[in-house]
Amino acid sequence: MHFTEYELTAALTGSAKQVLAAQRRDVRRGRVDIEDAWDQMDRYARFTVLDAVGGQLLPVLGALPDVEVIPGTRPAFTDQQIATAVEQCLEESGGRLRRKATVLARTAMVRTALLHVPPRRSPETTTGPSSP
Repeated sequence: MHFTEYELTAALTGSAKQVLAAQRRDVRRGRVDIEDAWDQMDRYARFTVLDAVGGQLLPVLGALPDVEVIPGTRPAFTDQQIATAVEQCLEESGGRLRRKATVLARTAMVRTALLHVPPRRSPETTTGPSSP
């Protein structure tokens, strides 16, 4: 699947915020908003979270099959398509049970990333540099 840089950035940032929310107790308990927690992090801390999430998600997002995306909608994939892409990108280490757990967890993470992909714009409404 071909995602734009903007779509990938939105997907990774949304997933990284979800990971941060799961890791921080104050966010889980509702004492701190995830946006406030994200803004309070310094650039290096945000980079480390984005790097870890990106290392797991980017290969899978690139391995997803090409689907037709109607302008104004998000790309939609079945759980089987996502799981197949995850399995293609996994290393051959660990046992069968560990591999199955990793596939399930990474499939859920990819599903979360896809929820943060903004709706696709139509080519007519996209502004860019005009050609001479």
